[in-house]
Amino acid sequence: MEIGSNPMLSEMQQLTLEAQPGALQPTAGPSGDFEALLGNAIDHVNGLQKNASDLSTRLELGDSSVTLSDTMIAKEKAGVAFEATIQVRNKLVEAYKEIMSMPV
Repeated sequence: MEIGSNPMLSEMQQLTLEAQPGALQPTAGPSGDFEALLGNAIDHVNGLQKNASDLSTRLELGDSSVTLSDTMIAKEKAGVAFEATIQVRNKLVEAYKEIMSMPV
């Protein structure tokens, strides 16, 4: 097996590039629409979950083009993205409650 053709290695390299400062550009700028930004983030998480589910189903059905490592990586990505979304939701609810408890 050649190292350059390893899909897990290329995935790790891609994640390393994405993790570098300034690599991820938000779809909407600071003055952008918050609703659109949040919607895009939720759609991205949904896409990751659908991809993980699809890979899992294909692996279970015996598709030889899907590897266990690809499936597990997709499931972990979806899980981490979902947990991050839950944390953002919790912070938004906390901020809403704090604002609502302020005297007028």
